Amino acid sequence: MTQTINKFDKLINELCPVGIEFKEFSEICNLRAGDRIIKSMMESNFEYPVMGGGTSPTGYYNRYNFENAITISRAGSAGFVNWLPEKFWATDVCFVATQKDEKVLIKYVYYFVKNESQNFKHHLYGGSMPKLDKAYLWKLPIPLPPIEIQKEIVKILDAFTELEAELEAELEARKEQYVYYYKKLLKGNENINQITLDEVGKISMCKRIFKNETLAVGDVPFYKIGTFGKEPNAFISQKTYDEYRKKFSFPKKGDILLSASGTIGRRVIYNGEPAYFQDSNIIWIDNNESKVLNKFLYYLYATVEWKTEGGTIQRLYNDNIKKIKIPLPSLQEQARIVLILDKFDALVNDISIGLPAELNARRKQYEYYREKLLTFKEKTVTA
Repeated sequence: MTQTINKFDKLINELCPVGIEFKEFSEICNLRAGDRIIKSMMESNFEYPVMGGGTSPTGYYNRYNFENAITISRAGSAGFVNWLPEKFWATDVCFVATQKDEKVLIKYVYYFVKNESQNFKHHLYGGSMPKLDKAYLWKLPIPLPPIEIQKEIVKILDAFTELEAELEAELEARKEQYVYYYKKLLKGNENINQITLDEVGKISMCKRIFKNETLAVGDVPFYKIGTFGKEPNAFISQKTYDEYRKKFSFPKKGDILLSASGTIGRRVIYNGEPAYFQDSNIIWIDNNESKVLNKFLYYLYATVEWKTEGGTIQRLYNDNIKKIKIPLPSLQEQARIVLILDKFDALVNDISIGLPAELNARRKQYEYYREKLLTFKEKTVTA
């Protein structure tokens, strides 16, 4: 990549040493809104995707009005920029830019406008449904380097885009494989002993913390159901924490905490650091790992169909938890299953390693080079 950038810099120095001319978007491209279409005009068996402001079709139509074009969302996801090389029907929800003359590559313009779209949020108007200011967009200054440079920019950024797409496809395939093995490994079979969660251990919870015992800032994070697995917004004193942890139920390091209200079945492995958890809404099974490994329980919980009760807010009651049956393979088999799923989990979910880390690194690299390639010194126009 360094050699490519050096080649690019050499081209800039040779072909435009004194800077680049800028022109308004509407001068260099054909710009207009798409055409209105109603849902009843669309059919799933029609050929051409109907595109508004996003990346997915809202339906299909038997005619097209654009191809090889840039779409820019006018409302909703206002300012979102997309590239569509195939034939499609653009609705009036988006603006569309197409090539005007051979001196300007429309794909180059797409990359530049996409890079500039981070600033579109400053040019929205309206209340609950913000819209992109047409006057601003039409006058957006676009640098116009020689066609050789435009082609080089497109070539480099296309390569990044293709690599990112390959990594995304690979990650999606691995996620599907992960789900398959997850279910296969944890389903068990008729020859494996089944036990109830009541046999695993006692269902436990922390002692109740009242509102007047919480602090906006403090020594020990207090996780309520709304902040469980996220950032805390309440705290308790070190004194209360030490006293309650000593006198009442408290999770051991490695215990699997489980949400019993709101979003049922969220799981957090307690890491042993000072923290306190809202009673009845966050529970755990006081498990003895001589029978069931905690990490095996962690993975197994994700496959359980929790039986809840309640009206607007669903709740998982202890009696329902106790009756849940789970397969109980040997400890050796549990450890083998955990090892396999840990590897899959890291591969598809860990942002510090595996495919997510590689994808994140490529995206940052792409953003860096996109910014570098699309930043130009403007040519000074003398009278």
